[in-house]
Amino acid sequence: MIVVAATAESGGETRVALSPETAKKFKGLGVEVRFQAGAGLPSHFPDKAFADAGATIVPTAEAALKDADIVLKVRRPSAAELAAMKPGAVLAAMLDPYGGGAEIDALAKSGVNAFSMEFIPRISRAQSMDVLSSQANLAGYKAVVDAAARFSRAMPMMMTAAGTVPAARVFVMGVGVAGLQAIATARRLGAVVSATDVRPATKEQVESLGAKFVAVEDEEFKQAETSGGYAKEMSAEYKAKQAELVANHVTAQDIVITTALIPGRPAPKLISKAMIESMKPGSIIVDLAAERGGNAELTMPGEIVDHHGVTIMGELNLPGQVSGNASSLYARNLYAFVELMIDKKEGALKIDWDDEIIKGTALTRDGQIVHPSLTGAKA
Repeated sequence: MIVVAATAESGGETRVALSPETAKKFKGLGVEVRFQAGAGLPSHFPDKAFADAGATIVPTAEAALKDADIVLKVRRPSAAELAAMKPGAVLAAMLDPYGGGAEIDALAKSGVNAFSMEFIPRISRAQSMDVLSSQANLAGYKAVVDAAARFSRAMPMMMTAAGTVPAARVFVMGVGVAGLQAIATARRLGAVVSATDVRPATKEQVESLGAKFVAVEDEEFKQAETSGGYAKEMSAEYKAKQAELVANHVTAQDIVITTALIPGRPAPKLISKAMIESMKPGSIIVDLAAERGGNAELTMPGEIVDHHGVTIMGELNLPGQVSGNASSLYARNLYAFVELMIDKKEGALKIDWDDEIIKGTALTRDGQIVHPSLTGAKA
């Protein structure tokens, strides 16, 4: 019988890779599910809920991982967890492949077949497995809620007998999943919203949500998207023109939310110190790219700083601050992915290494790092 295991996360991570819902689904496939006691508590999932779903509750990570065929994690396993996993086991997690270095080498040397969920292809078949989208959606929501809570004025326009309270102005930089949710959330709160992105396709999305699109719309802009739907690195000339436009726009904003990331690279700097100093006292910047160094020049990852009255929020892991929802969505993403590897008729692990989802997500196999983006091979 296939054994699926999930353990507690470390380093303050509040999410968990298995939910009672997905534990029950795995049991429905004839799989044995092992779950480390207490691992779901930061996401408000008690052990009893997992036991009721058919999971076996075990006291330690080592007990959960012993002889497990499939291991589900949010982040990379610790060295002790990796040592407890058997060679050939499947590991599905957000492995931070570009930030791993020695840890990724250790994954390969352990003989574990590791799948980095950040590499899920952007194809229709894989939408239910897209962890970046499910987690970014919550991050965009939380960014606006956090900014509104810290903002010393009201978000919506209010007509009162004592006069009118103007609506807050919110500017979203980077219109991916997080940015779109930030726009929608800010609009629901009554703010006047604008947004920018280098990808032409986002203009219609921004305007459909009732926000104003801000960008230098030249020929380079029209070609600024990869076939996979990601933003391309722009030329220095375009960056200068866009920076000037954005600088003039930022000055009048109350809240700026930045979400711009390029896979495998440090976060691009979009907001300079001079731009921050041009903003009104009481203004707020929420930098969702803080984990990669931040989009704002003065962002301090993991900290909230004040610069001449402007608050710069560089908090990490915003999805983890809504851990119940984040874990539920992430666990569903993992279930949809892992289900591809289970032969339901035979009740056995069966990996189709030629499947484009499996192939595109595989990070290590048979003791080697195999993903083209890390080996230099052609995809």
